[in-house]
Amino acid sequence: MEGFKKIDWAERHMKVLARIREEMERDRPLDGMKIGMALHVEAKTAVLVKTLIAAGAEVAITACNPMSTQDDVAEALRSLGVKCYAKRGMSVEEYYSAIRKVADFMPDIIIDDGADLIFELHKRGQKVKGASEETTTGVIRLKAMERDGVLMFPVIAVNDAFTKFLFDNRYGTGQSTVDGLLRATNMLLAGKRIVVAGYGWCGRGIAMRCRGMGAKVIVTEVDEVRALEAIMDGFEVMPMDEACEIGDIFITATGNINVIREEHMKKMKDGAILANAGHFNVEINVSALEKMAKSVREVRKYVKEYNINGKRLYLLAEGRLVNLVAGDGHPIEVMDMSFSNQALAVRYIAENWEKLENRVYRLPEELDRKVAKLKLETLGIRIDRLTEEQIRYLSDWRSGT
Repeated sequence: MEGFKKIDWAERHMKVLARIREEMERDRPLDGMKIGMALHVEAKTAVLVKTLIAAGAEVAITACNPMSTQDDVAEALRSLGVKCYAKRGMSVEEYYSAIRKVADFMPDIIIDDGADLIFELHKRGQKVKGASEETTTGVIRLKAMERDGVLMFPVIAVNDAFTKFLFDNRYGTGQSTVDGLLRATNMLLAGKRIVVAGYGWCGRGIAMRCRGMGAKVIVTEVDEVRALEAIMDGFEVMPMDEACEIGDIFITATGNINVIREEHMKKMKDGAILANAGHFNVEINVSALEKMAKSVREVRKYVKEYNINGKRLYLLAEGRLVNLVAGDGHPIEVMDMSFSNQALAVRYIAENWEKLENRVYRLPEELDRKVAKLKLETLGIRIDRLTEEQIRYLSDWRSGT
Protein backbone atom coordinates (compact mmCIF):
# COMPACT_ATOMS: atom_id res chain seq x y z
CA MET A 1 0.00 0.00 0.00
CA GLU A 2 1.35 3.42 -1.02
CA GLY A 3 0.46 4.95 2.33
CA PHE A 4 2.68 2.48 4.20
CA LYS A 5 5.60 3.33 1.90
CA LYS A 6 5.22 7.00 2.80
CA ILE A 7 5.00 6.18 6.50
CA ASP A 8 8.06 3.94 6.32
CA TRP A 9 10.07 6.70 4.60
CA ALA A 10 9.05 9.20 7.28
CA GLU A 11 9.92 6.75 10.09
CA ARG A 12 13.42 6.27 8.69
CA HIS A 13 14.08 10.01 9.09
CA MET A 14 12.27 10.72 12.39
CA LYS A 15 15.04 9.45 14.64
CA VAL A 16 14.21 11.55 17.70
CA LEU A 17 10.63 10.31 17.73
CA ALA A 18 11.98 6.77 17.35
CA ARG A 19 13.99 7.23 20.56
CA ILE A 20 10.94 8.55 22.37
CA ARG A 21 8.85 5.66 21.04
CA GLU A 22 11.34 3.20 22.53
CA GLU A 23 10.94 4.87 25.94
CA MET A 24 7.16 5.00 25.75
CA GLU A 25 6.85 1.45 24.46
CA ARG A 26 8.87 0.31 27.47
CA ASP A 27 7.03 2.45 30.06
CA ARG A 28 3.50 2.30 28.54
CA PRO A 29 2.42 5.66 30.05
CA LEU A 30 -0.76 5.75 27.94
CA ASP A 31 -2.10 2.29 28.77
CA GLY A 32 -5.90 2.30 28.62
CA MET A 33 -6.09 5.92 27.44
CA LYS A 34 -7.91 7.32 24.43
CA ILE A 35 -6.18 10.01 22.39
CA GLY A 36 -8.27 12.22 20.08
CA MET A 37 -6.37 14.03 17.34
CA ALA A 38 -7.08 16.73 14.77
CA LEU A 39 -3.93 17.11 12.68
CA HIS A 40 -2.91 17.12 9.04
CA VAL A 41 -3.30 13.44 8.18
CA GLU A 42 -0.13 12.62 6.29
CA ALA A 43 2.89 10.35 6.73
CA LYS A 44 4.68 12.23 9.50
CA THR A 45 1.49 12.42 11.54
CA ALA A 46 1.08 8.67 11.10
CA VAL A 47 4.47 8.14 12.75
CA LEU A 48 3.22 10.09 15.77
CA VAL A 49 0.04 7.99 15.83
CA LYS A 50 2.09 4.80 15.82
CA THR A 51 4.18 6.16 18.70
CA LEU A 52 1.07 6.81 20.79
CA ILE A 53 -0.24 3.31 20.04
CA ALA A 54 3.12 1.85 21.10
CA ALA A 55 2.69 3.74 24.39
CA GLY A 56 -0.61 1.94 25.01
CA ALA A 57 -3.15 4.40 23.62
CA GLU A 58 -6.21 3.91 21.45
CA VAL A 59 -6.38 6.66 18.82
CA ALA A 60 -9.06 8.47 16.83
CA ILE A 61 -7.96 11.10 14.34
CA THR A 62 -9.36 13.48 11.80
CA ALA A 63 -8.02 16.34 9.70
CA CYS A 64 -7.45 19.89 10.91
CA ASN A 65 -7.89 21.16 7.35
CA PRO A 66 -10.36 19.92 4.70
CA MET A 67 -7.69 19.75 1.97
CA SER A 68 -4.55 18.48 3.74
CA THR A 69 -5.33 14.76 4.12
CA GLN A 70 -3.38 12.20 2.11
CA ASP A 71 -5.99 9.51 1.50
CA ASP A 72 -3.49 6.67 1.14
CA VAL A 73 -2.04 7.48 4.57
CA ALA A 74 -5.53 7.72 6.07
CA GLU A 75 -6.33 4.28 4.66
CA ALA A 76 -3.08 2.87 6.06
CA LEU A 77 -4.01 4.18 9.52
CA ARG A 78 -7.46 2.59 9.29
CA SER A 79 -5.85 -0.73 8.41
CA LEU A 80 -3.84 -0.42 11.65
CA GLY A 81 -7.07 -0.18 13.63
CA VAL A 82 -7.01 3.60 14.06
CA LYS A 83 -10.37 5.37 13.93
CA CYS A 84 -9.52 7.78 11.10
CA TYR A 85 -12.32 10.04 9.83
CA ALA A 86 -10.26 12.21 7.49
CA LYS A 87 -10.46 12.36 3.73
CA ARG A 88 -9.15 14.84 1.22
CA GLY A 89 -11.51 17.50 -0.11
CA MET A 90 -14.10 17.35 2.67
CA SER A 91 -16.93 19.86 2.60
CA VAL A 92 -17.23 22.20 5.57
CA GLU A 93 -20.03 20.04 6.98
CA GLU A 94 -18.03 16.83 6.49
CA TYR A 95 -15.05 18.46 8.18
CA TYR A 96 -16.99 19.41 11.30
CA SER A 97 -18.86 16.11 11.29
CA ALA A 98 -15.51 14.32 11.49
CA ILE A 99 -14.43 16.63 14.35
CA ARG A 100 -17.61 15.63 16.19
CA LYS A 101 -16.86 11.93 15.64
CA VAL A 102 -13.49 12.30 17.35
CA ALA A 103 -15.25 14.07 20.23
CA ASP A 104 -17.77 11.18 20.37
CA PHE A 105 -14.79 8.87 20.90
CA MET A 106 -14.66 10.36 24.45
CA PRO A 107 -10.90 10.91 24.44
CA ASP A 108 -8.84 11.36 27.59
CA ILE A 109 -6.29 13.64 25.94
CA ILE A 110 -6.45 15.81 22.80
CA ILE A 111 -3.78 16.70 20.23
CA ASP A 112 -5.03 19.61 18.15
CA ASP A 113 -3.81 21.85 15.34
CA GLY A 114 -5.85 25.03 15.16
CA ALA A 115 -8.05 24.25 18.21
CA ASP A 116 -11.21 23.24 16.30
CA LEU A 117 -11.43 19.95 18.21
CA ILE A 118 -10.79 21.65 21.55
CA PHE A 119 -13.46 24.23 20.69
CA GLU A 120 -15.94 21.44 19.86
CA LEU A 121 -15.37 19.89 23.30
CA HIS A 122 -16.00 23.27 24.92
CA LYS A 123 -19.27 23.69 23.03
CA ARG A 124 -20.38 20.35 24.45
CA GLY A 125 -19.07 21.02 27.95
CA GLN A 126 -16.97 17.85 27.50
CA LYS A 127 -13.87 17.77 29.67
CA VAL A 128 -10.65 15.85 29.11
CA LYS A 129 -7.48 15.43 31.17
CA GLY A 130 -5.75 17.94 28.93
CA ALA A 131 -4.74 18.86 25.40
CA SER A 132 -1.71 19.89 23.38
CA GLU A 133 -1.88 22.49 20.61
CA GLU A 134 0.38 22.44 17.56
CA THR A 135 0.12 25.81 15.86
CA THR A 136 0.27 29.56 16.48
CA THR A 137 -3.33 30.15 15.39
CA GLY A 138 -4.64 27.58 17.87
CA VAL A 139 -2.52 28.94 20.73
CA ILE A 140 -3.88 32.46 20.08
CA ARG A 141 -7.47 31.12 20.31
CA LEU A 142 -6.72 29.16 23.48
CA LYS A 143 -5.01 32.06 25.24
CA ALA A 144 -8.08 34.16 24.47
CA MET A 145 -10.25 31.45 26.05
CA GLU A 146 -7.99 31.42 29.11
CA ARG A 147 -8.16 35.22 29.32
CA ASP A 148 -11.97 35.09 29.21
CA GLY A 149 -12.08 32.41 31.91
CA VAL A 150 -13.77 29.77 29.75
CA LEU A 151 -10.93 27.25 29.26
CA MET A 152 -12.18 23.97 30.75
CA PHE A 153 -8.94 21.96 30.91
CA PRO A 154 -5.15 22.46 30.77
CA VAL A 155 -3.48 22.86 27.39
CA ILE A 156 0.21 22.50 26.53
CA ALA A 157 1.17 25.05 23.86
CA VAL A 158 3.56 22.79 21.97
CA ASN A 159 3.88 25.57 19.39
CA ASP A 160 5.68 27.69 21.99
CA ALA A 161 8.47 25.15 22.58
CA PHE A 162 11.81 26.42 21.27
CA THR A 163 12.39 23.14 19.40
CA LYS A 164 9.06 23.72 17.67
CA PHE A 165 8.68 27.36 16.61
CA LEU A 166 12.35 28.11 15.94
CA PHE A 167 12.54 25.19 13.50
CA ASP A 168 9.05 24.07 12.41
CA ASN A 169 7.62 27.58 12.00
CA ARG A 170 10.75 29.10 10.48
CA TYR A 171 12.61 26.42 8.50
CA GLY A 172 9.63 24.10 8.02
CA THR A 173 7.15 26.73 6.84
CA GLY A 174 9.82 28.48 4.81
CA GLN A 175 10.80 25.43 2.79
CA SER A 176 7.37 23.83 2.53
CA THR A 177 5.64 27.03 1.41
CA VAL A 178 8.14 27.54 -1.39
CA ASP A 179 7.77 23.84 -2.27
CA GLY A 180 3.96 24.13 -2.48
CA LEU A 181 4.20 27.33 -4.51
CA LEU A 182 6.60 25.75 -7.00
CA ARG A 183 4.60 22.52 -7.32
CA ALA A 184 1.40 24.46 -7.98
CA THR A 185 2.83 26.97 -10.47
CA ASN A 186 6.15 25.70 -11.89
CA MET A 187 7.17 29.38 -11.86
CA LEU A 188 10.64 30.88 -11.52
CA LEU A 189 11.03 32.84 -8.28
CA ALA A 190 14.31 34.54 -9.17
CA GLY A 191 13.70 38.20 -9.96
CA LYS A 192 10.08 38.15 -8.82
CA ARG A 193 8.76 40.60 -6.24
CA ILE A 194 7.30 38.43 -3.49
CA VAL A 195 5.21 40.10 -0.82
CA VAL A 196 5.22 38.25 2.53
CA ALA A 197 2.44 39.39 4.85
CA GLY A 198 3.56 38.93 8.46
CA TYR A 199 7.05 38.66 9.91
CA GLY A 200 6.46 36.21 12.71
CA TRP A 201 8.50 33.01 12.72
CA CYS A 202 6.59 31.63 9.72
CA GLY A 203 6.93 34.86 7.76
CA ARG A 204 10.64 35.04 8.63
CA GLY A 205 11.15 31.57 7.20
CA ILE A 206 9.19 32.28 4.02
CA ALA A 207 11.02 35.55 3.41
CA MET A 208 14.38 33.87 4.01
CA ARG A 209 13.71 31.01 1.59
CA CYS A 210 12.21 33.23 -1.11
CA ARG A 211 15.29 35.46 -0.97
CA GLY A 212 17.39 32.31 -1.23
CA MET A 213 15.60 31.51 -4.49
CA GLY A 214 16.56 34.93 -5.87
CA ALA A 215 13.31 36.77 -5.22
CA LYS A 216 13.06 40.43 -4.20
CA VAL A 217 11.13 40.18 -0.93
CA ILE A 218 8.79 42.82 0.49
CA VAL A 219 7.41 42.40 4.01
CA THR A 220 4.16 43.89 5.32
CA GLU A 221 3.61 44.14 9.07
CA VAL A 222 1.44 45.74 11.75
CA ASP A 223 4.00 45.28 14.54
CA GLU A 224 6.65 47.99 14.82
CA VAL A 225 9.34 45.73 16.27
CA ARG A 226 8.86 43.00 13.68
CA ALA A 227 8.84 45.57 10.89
CA LEU A 228 12.11 46.99 12.20
CA GLU A 229 13.57 43.48 12.40
CA ALA A 230 12.58 42.83 8.76
CA ILE A 231 14.36 46.05 7.74
CA MET A 232 17.49 45.01 9.64
CA ASP A 233 17.30 41.58 8.01
CA GLY A 234 17.57 43.31 4.64
CA PHE A 235 13.96 43.26 3.39
CA GLU A 236 11.82 46.09 2.08
CA VAL A 237 8.92 46.99 4.38
CA MET A 238 5.78 48.85 3.34
CA PRO A 239 2.00 48.73 3.85
CA MET A 240 -0.01 46.21 1.84
CA ASP A 241 -1.78 49.15 0.18
CA GLU A 242 1.55 50.00 -1.51
CA ALA A 243 2.92 46.49 -1.93
CA CYS A 244 -0.22 45.31 -3.72
CA GLU A 245 0.63 47.50 -6.73
CA ILE A 246 4.11 46.06 -7.33
CA GLY A 247 4.04 42.46 -6.08
CA ASP A 248 4.17 39.47 -8.42
CA ILE A 249 3.44 36.84 -5.75
CA PHE A 250 1.71 37.37 -2.39
CA ILE A 251 2.03 34.97 0.55
CA THR A 252 0.09 35.54 3.77
CA ALA A 253 1.36 34.19 7.11
CA THR A 254 -0.30 36.25 9.83
CA GLY A 255 -3.02 34.13 11.44
CA ASN A 256 -5.42 37.05 10.95
CA ILE A 257 -8.46 37.71 8.77
CA ASN A 258 -8.68 39.65 5.48
CA VAL A 259 -5.02 40.58 5.22
CA ILE A 260 -5.48 40.78 1.44
CA ARG A 261 -8.78 42.54 0.74
CA GLU A 262 -10.82 43.76 -2.20
CA GLU A 263 -9.10 47.16 -2.29
CA HIS A 264 -5.74 45.42 -2.57
CA MET A 265 -6.80 43.00 -5.30
CA LYS A 266 -8.24 45.85 -7.36
CA LYS A 267 -4.79 47.46 -7.46
CA MET A 268 -2.81 44.28 -8.23
CA LYS A 269 -1.27 43.86 -11.63
CA ASP A 270 -2.32 41.32 -14.22
CA GLY A 271 -0.98 37.84 -13.42
CA ALA A 272 -0.45 38.33 -9.68
CA ILE A 273 -0.41 35.09 -7.67
CA LEU A 274 -2.04 34.79 -4.23
CA ALA A 275 -1.11 32.09 -1.71
CA ASN A 276 -1.74 31.54 2.00
CA ALA A 277 0.52 29.83 4.53
CA GLY A 278 -1.66 30.58 7.58
CA HIS A 279 -3.72 27.88 9.27
CA PHE A 280 -7.22 29.04 8.25
CA ASN A 281 -8.35 30.14 4.80
CA VAL A 282 -9.33 33.62 6.00
CA GLU A 283 -6.22 35.66 5.27
CA ILE A 284 -7.11 36.23 1.62
CA ASN A 285 -10.68 37.46 1.18
CA VAL A 286 -11.70 34.76 -1.29
CA SER A 287 -15.39 35.68 -1.25
CA ALA A 288 -14.52 39.23 -2.34
CA LEU A 289 -12.31 37.82 -5.11
CA GLU A 290 -15.16 35.61 -6.32
CA LYS A 291 -17.60 38.53 -6.39
CA MET A 292 -15.14 40.67 -8.35
CA ALA A 293 -14.46 38.01 -10.99
CA LYS A 294 -16.32 37.90 -14.29
CA SER A 295 -15.20 34.30 -14.76
CA VAL A 296 -13.25 31.64 -12.86
CA ARG A 297 -11.44 28.62 -14.24
CA GLU A 298 -8.87 26.10 -13.04
CA VAL A 299 -5.74 26.49 -15.14
CA ARG A 300 -3.57 24.00 -13.23
CA LYS A 301 -4.15 21.70 -10.30
CA TYR A 302 -4.56 23.96 -7.26
CA VAL A 303 -4.44 27.11 -9.41
CA LYS A 304 -7.63 29.09 -10.11
CA GLU A 305 -7.69 32.01 -12.51
CA TYR A 306 -10.03 34.90 -11.63
CA ASN A 307 -10.75 37.19 -14.59
CA ILE A 308 -11.50 40.71 -13.35
CA ASN A 309 -12.37 42.88 -16.33
CA GLY A 310 -9.51 41.39 -18.33
CA LYS A 311 -7.03 41.36 -15.46
CA ARG A 312 -6.17 37.88 -14.21
CA LEU A 313 -5.40 37.00 -10.60
CA TYR A 314 -4.36 33.48 -9.62
CA LEU A 315 -5.35 31.92 -6.29
CA LEU A 316 -3.45 28.85 -5.10
CA ALA A 317 -4.95 25.98 -3.10
CA GLU A 318 -8.32 27.73 -2.65
CA GLY A 319 -6.63 30.11 -0.22
CA ARG A 320 -5.86 27.25 2.16
CA LEU A 321 -2.44 26.14 3.41
CA VAL A 322 -0.46 26.04 0.17
CA ASN A 323 2.31 23.89 1.65
CA LEU A 324 -0.08 21.08 2.60
CA VAL A 325 -2.63 21.32 -0.22
CA ALA A 326 -0.11 21.58 -3.07
CA GLY A 327 2.78 19.89 -1.25
CA ASP A 328 3.63 17.39 1.48
CA GLY A 329 3.89 19.90 4.31
CA HIS A 330 6.94 20.47 6.45
CA PRO A 331 10.15 18.48 5.93
CA ILE A 332 10.37 15.20 7.83
CA GLU A 333 13.39 16.14 9.96
CA VAL A 334 11.63 19.27 11.23
CA MET A 335 8.43 17.44 12.12
CA ASP A 336 10.59 14.89 13.92
CA MET A 337 11.13 17.57 16.58
CA SER A 338 7.59 18.95 16.53
CA PHE A 339 5.94 15.55 16.94
CA SER A 340 8.50 14.50 19.55
CA ASN A 341 7.29 17.52 21.51
CA GLN A 342 3.71 16.35 21.00
CA ALA A 343 4.46 12.84 22.24
CA LEU A 344 6.25 14.21 25.32
CA ALA A 345 3.41 16.67 25.96
CA VAL A 346 0.83 13.87 25.90
CA ARG A 347 2.92 11.83 28.32
CA TYR A 348 3.33 14.85 30.59
CA ILE A 349 -0.43 15.43 30.66
CA ALA A 350 -1.12 11.75 31.33
CA GLU A 351 1.25 11.79 34.31
CA ASN A 352 0.51 15.27 35.71
CA TRP A 353 -3.03 16.30 34.73
CA GLU A 354 -4.37 16.27 38.29
CA LYS A 355 -1.82 18.96 39.27
CA LEU A 356 -2.51 21.25 36.31
CA GLU A 357 -4.91 24.20 36.27
CA ASN A 358 -7.17 25.20 33.39
CA ARG A 359 -4.46 27.26 31.73
CA VAL A 360 -2.29 27.36 28.63
CA TYR A 361 1.17 26.08 29.58
CA ARG A 362 4.46 26.00 27.75
CA LEU A 363 6.03 22.59 27.38
CA PRO A 364 8.33 22.14 30.41
CA GLU A 365 11.83 23.35 29.55
CA GLU A 366 13.45 20.04 30.42
CA LEU A 367 11.32 18.29 27.77
CA ASP A 368 12.06 20.99 25.20
CA ARG A 369 15.79 20.60 25.87
CA LYS A 370 15.47 16.81 25.78
CA VAL A 371 14.26 17.08 22.17
CA ALA A 372 17.18 19.37 21.28
CA LYS A 373 19.65 17.00 22.96
CA LEU A 374 18.25 13.96 21.17
CA LYS A 375 18.23 15.80 17.85
CA LEU A 376 21.91 16.65 18.19
CA GLU A 377 22.71 13.06 19.16
CA THR A 378 20.86 11.65 16.14
CA LEU A 379 22.79 14.11 13.93
CA GLY A 380 26.07 12.92 15.44
CA ILE A 381 26.88 16.39 16.79
CA ARG A 382 28.60 17.01 20.14
CA ILE A 383 28.74 20.33 21.97
CA ASP A 384 30.75 21.80 24.85
CA ARG A 385 29.78 21.57 28.51
CA LEU A 386 30.41 24.17 31.20
CA THR A 387 33.28 23.38 33.53
CA GLU A 388 32.73 23.46 37.30
CA GLU A 389 34.73 26.70 37.39
CA GLN A 390 32.48 28.27 34.74
CA ILE A 391 29.34 27.19 36.60
CA ARG A 392 30.63 28.78 39.82
CA TYR A 393 31.60 31.96 37.96
CA LEU A 394 28.14 32.37 36.41
CA SER A 395 26.35 31.72 39.68
CA ASP A 396 28.40 34.20 41.77
CA TRP A 397 27.16 37.80 41.54
CA ARG A 398 30.56 39.00 42.75
CA SER A 399 32.29 37.57 39.68
CA GLY A 400 33.89 40.12 37.39
CA THR A 401 37.17 41.03 35.84
